[in-house]
Amino acid sequence: MIHYPRALILAGLFSSVVLLGPLSLPAQAEDMQRREATIMVSGEGEASIAPDMALISLSVVRDAPTAAEALAANSKAMAEVLADLKTQGIDDKDMQTTDFSIQPQYRQQPTDGSGGYVAPEIVGYSVSNGLTVRVRDLGALGGLIDRAVKLGVNQGGNITFTNDDSDAAVEEARKQAVAKAAAKAKTLTDAAGVKLGRVIEISEAFARPMPEMMAAPMAKMAAADAVPIASGENRYTVTVNMTYSIEQ
Repeated sequence: MIHYPRALILAGLFSSVVLLGPLSLPAQAEDMQRREATIMVSGEGEASIAPDMALISLSVVRDAPTAAEALAANSKAMAEVLADLKTQGIDDKDMQTTDFSIQPQYRQQPTDGSGGYVAPEIVGYSVSNGLTVRVRDLGALGGLIDRAVKLGVNQGGNITFTNDDSDAAVEEARKQAVAKAAAKAKTLTDAAGVKLGRVIEISEAFARPMPEMMAAPMAKMAAADAVPIASGENRYTVTVNMTYSIEQ
């Protein structure tokens, strides 16, 4: 085996690095020249349809001196609400418990006169049971809310109007967004005196309708024969981002 001096080996490695280094610069420049010029545009499409379904939150809250009493009162009221909803045609699959809590209620004690801290006293308990109901017959929504309030629902009231099948509306909004983005790209390249090339990249962002809030608290609805409900329209919005190449 031939042993080369250490200095000779290091010199050889160094010369290799020196020789390879300058060669990478022309390669980078050539890559920059080959890189395509691009234009990025966006378009927004929107489609509106009437909702055919509503999600409503109903809560039963009961207070009592003990947790057991509050729980018993709450369970009795909620059982009546669930039974009544079933008589109105609401399926079990369209009712879901979404919140349940047992919380102590405190009363702040007066100070002992020396400025020391006095722990608050527990004076009772509050039990809350929340229910989300999917209502597929919007014409029955006002009467359903009124009956629920009379049976003991005393909190909640958030309504989300939605659609069982929104695919057609979203598809229409998507087509509009693409058409607007393409038209914008054509306008910009024509104005710049260049030719629009192929599509390099497409992405989209989809915005669902925001929940609609009921106009009055549950406590004020008990006197109404049927709560007036205006469902309006759901607007489905799609934003499309497109990247095109530019042909010089």
